Formats: sequence, C-alpha cells, structure tokens
Amino acid sequence: MAFLRRGVPDSVRSRLERGERVLAHAPVAGQEAALVATTRALHLPGGRAVAWQDIGQARWSQQEFTFTEEGAGERTVRLRPAGAQGAVDYRRLAETVSERVTATILVNRFVPFPSPEASTGFRLVARRAPGGTEVAWRVHLGEGVDQGDPRLSGAVSRALDVLRDQMGV
Repeated sequence: MAFLRRGVPDSVRSRLERGERVLAHAPVAGQEAALVATTRALHLPGGRAVAWQDIGQARWSQQEFTFTEEGAGERTVRLRPAGAQGAVDYRRLAETVSERVTATILVNRFVPFPSPEASTGFRLVARRAPGGTEVAWRVHLGEGVDQGDPRLSGAVSRALDVLRDQMGV
C-alpha cells in the first residue's frame, strides 16, 4: 500500500491519526495542495479534515469539487484545469468520496408533511462514523416546509420513533 502514500504531502501525512489509511488522493490547484481521502475523513488543502459522516452532497466538475458540510455549509476546492501541465484524473478520488460518504448512511427516509399525501416533507437520516458505534439522526426539511409549524416537532418525533423501531437503529 506504499504506492497510495506517494504524492501525499507530508503536511497531510503527519496529521493522520493512528490507524488512519490513505485510500485515494490527487493534487489540486496550488502548490503542494492535495485532496486526500482516508479511512476516517476527507483532508482538504489548508489542513482541515472533514469527517465522512459530516459530508452531505458532493459534486465534481472539471474546475472544482464542491460539497456540503453539515453545520458549515458549502465548500469548494479548485481542481487543476484539464489543459494544465500535470492534469489529473479525479475519477478514483470521486469514487472513493462517494463510497465513503454513502457508507456512513444507515437510514435515509422521506416523510411527507403536513399530511401523508403531501408532496413536501422532511427527510430523516441516520449516520455513523466509519468504525464507530454512535448513531446521529439528522432532519432535513424539504422546500416549503415551515420550520415554525407547531405540528412539525411532533411529526418528526413520531416518524423517528417508527423508524428506530423498524430499523433497530
């Protein structure tokens, strides 16, 4: 597995926790900058690591990698332009990010609200860190759902109780 570590900047390698392994990496725009996917997190240029269970959606284009971090909003990393010297194929890294994020999701269920026939509603998502045991439930409100609706809290609680019973989570 030493070949996976080649090209990983020393600044990232020195921050890896004991037992944390590099799965994929690729250089990005900027000197000595890289995106590094490990068994525990996505390491960003600049030194920040984002745990897999905290990454919501992610998307790639030829110019950038953009993802949503729970509680912190959207983040963007500039990629090396396709025509640049030393252009990079990001497919392996993109596949690894997708697989690692998906692996943290235990339950992802849409619940119609305010009525069972509604086309709007909320999503209940249970996630767990790789190798972890603690389950974190998150509620994502759909477009048009009023956060201040007094019925919402009860609907979320009831749906969460049903899901916990059904899924054993």
